[in-house]
Amino acid sequence: MRVKLVLLVMAGVLIGYASWLLLRPVKIVAVHENRHFSSVLVNNFPFTTRGKIEWWLQNKDMLKERYGIPKSASYGDFSITFWLFGDGYKEEGKYDRRCFDDMKTKVNCIEKDITFSVSKSENLGVIFVVEHGIYRIDKNGKIAKVNID
Repeated sequence: MRVKLVLLVMAGVLIGYASWLLLRPVKIVAVHENRHFSSVLVNNFPFTTRGKIEWWLQNKDMLKERYGIPKSASYGDFSITFWLFGDGYKEEGKYDRRCFDDMKTKVNCIEKDITFSVSKSENLGVIFVVEHGIYRIDKNGKIAKVNID
């Protein structure tokens, strides 16, 4: 009886922790821009491919209103990269950090930890790049995985 109670409490704690992880709101720490390329530094970004794409679809208007992104080039293309902010800004020091020239300080770099990117081009339309593949919105408005062979 006592073992069952301990297991039940442990299961409840694990379910509660997993729910907390999955339901935390995305925090946008900063936005850096270079013409039609934007970098968005985030914490608590969704874990799954579906969650990332859904988050974009639900928040693209907010990003436009609040941060003015995406900024399209004259020919319509744009690119937004979502980076995990992690331990925050650091000095360039280490090889291959992503540094932002729009910050006038030596502490203007982050670890290169891309979690998601969205781009639009005339030929391909809207493309989502995640760790496990590339997806696009097809002509019917459906999201489909791009097969690269």
